[in-house]
Amino acid sequence: MKSGIFFERDGVLNLAKIERDHQVAPLFLDEFQVNPAVLEPLQQLKAAGFVLLATTNQPGLSRGYLPRRELERMHALLRQRLPLDDILVCQHDEADRCPCRKPQPGLLTEAAFKWHIDLDRSYVVSDKWQDAHAAHVAGCTSLLLRSPWIDKGHQDFVLSNLSEVVQKIHELQSGGLLLMDQP
Repeated sequence: MKSGIFFERDGVLNLAKIERDHQVAPLFLDEFQVNPAVLEPLQQLKAAGFVLLATTNQPGLSRGYLPRRELERMHALLRQRLPLDDILVCQHDEADRCPCRKPQPGLLTEAAFKWHIDLDRSYVVSDKWQDAHAAHVAGCTSLLLRSPWIDKGHQDFVLSNLSEVVQKIHELQSGGLLLMDQP
């Protein structure tokens, strides 16, 4: 089975728009800016053999204020600029109690099935507590980027930038390989 790395879209893969101390997902392609700092770390992780996946809650689809065409255009841009294998979207509102809406682990388990990923050997990279919670429930390791949105919930590692994330993943992978090689 493969190891995967799940990246939160808003705030990690694209630059976050902040309004009244909250991150706001872009609604149109002209508001969507791919984070230029992610390309090199993603290329390094892809070269190391990881399956790279983006995950995102987009309740604007079900609420009717995010046009599906605009979301598809944003994701086409992500796929064009970044070495992602897949983008997984939960379009549901909180009231729908959907098992794929983060902090639930449904997007992670769906990807694990589709891509033959071992969640115990996989990672979630985000700047939000919801992703760390989903990682914990699914058995993944959470690597959170310092932000006002990480809260005090479960978190395996809190790091300052994506270079530190890549370094930590390589440390954890090599440590795991050493343990597995021992008799």
